[in-house]
Amino acid sequence: MISTHILDTQLGKPASFISVRLFQVETNRYIGEGVTDSNGRIQDLQIQIPIEQGIYQLEYDVAPYFQKLNTPSFFPKVYIQFYISALNEHYHIPLLLSAHAYSTYRGS
Repeated sequence: MISTHILDTQLGKPASFISVRLFQVETNRYIGEGVTDSNGRIQDLQIQIPIEQGIYQLEYDVAPYFQKLNTPSFFPKVYIQFYISALNEHYHIPLLLSAHAYSTYRGS
């Protein structure tokens, strides 16, 4: 399973209603997508094909979020690549976001 959440560190609250898409990098295949809920979370991306070992990329479309806040943003999208090695593990990728910076880590 792959999940994510976004925290707007500038406001200190979850970032809601951000579209996130998942791709398999080596084949550039679209895998699935979701939209963050009111808690900034996507518990389980709507994955269209089986996940295999390899490199994946989450694409966060953050520009509309900042436009709604009337906040200029340096990043229109954020891309996070990660490696899936064990198919039976849960991969949780948090995104700490502000208008001019972001960071991530492997969550649990």
